[in-house]
Amino acid sequence: MITLTEENYIKAIYHLGKQGRENVNTNALAEAMNTKASSATDMIRKLAEKDYANYKKYKGVTLTESGKKIAINIIRKHRLWEVFLVEKLNFTWDEVHDLAEQLEHIKSQKLIDELDAFLGHPTHDPHGDPIPDKHGEITFVEKTILSQAQEHQKYSCLGVNDSSSEFLQYLNKNNIGLGSIIEVMHIEPFDKSISIKANGKLLTVSQSVAKNLYLKKL
Repeated sequence: MITLTEENYIKAIYHLGKQGRENVNTNALAEAMNTKASSATDMIRKLAEKDYANYKKYKGVTLTESGKKIAINIIRKHRLWEVFLVEKLNFTWDEVHDLAEQLEHIKSQKLIDELDAFLGHPTHDPHGDPIPDKHGEITFVEKTILSQAQEHQKYSCLGVNDSSSEFLQYLNKNNIGLGSIIEVMHIEPFDKSISIKANGKLLTVSQSVAKNLYLKKL
C-alpha cells in the first residue's frame, strides 16, 4: 500500500521533472517537500525499491512508468476536486488548493470516475490546468506567459502558474480570471513592467505577476 507521504513525493518529482521528462535534483526535491536532503534521499530509495522511481547518485531521480501513472492519477483527482469545490460548493479559486491537497489522496477509483461524470468530464481545473482523463491522457493547449507577450496584442487568460492564495486574490482584486480579455498596451524597457487593459481596466503589472499568467493569443 502506498502511503500519503509517498504520493506527495511522487507528485513533487513529476512536477519538478516537468511531467517526468527531466531528472530531479535531490536538493530541489527536499526544498519542495520542506525537508532535509537526507530525508528526501531516504524517501527516494524507498520509492526506487517499490519501482516507483529511478535514482542514480549525483544524477537525480525520475519516475518509472508506474510512478508516472500514480502521479497523473493524483493530479487528476486533485483537479477534479477543485472543479467540484468551485462549481458545486461555491468556493473561490483561491480557496480550493489546500482542500484538494487533502481530497486527492482518496483511494476509491469508482468515486473519482463518478465525480468526473457528475461534473460533465471537465477538461480544465479552475486555474486553467488540464485534467488527465481516466486513461491518463492529458491534452495541453498552446499558451504563452504575459512576460513574453507582444505589445498591442490581445489575449485571453488561460490560467496561472502560481496558484497561491495571495496571487489569486491579487487577480480577483483586479478582476482577472479565466477567459479575461487582456490587451498588452506597453512594455516598460527599464524594468519590464507591463501596462495592460484587462476587461476594460488599465493596470500596470510587475514581472513577478507577468511570469505567472498564462495567455492565449486572440
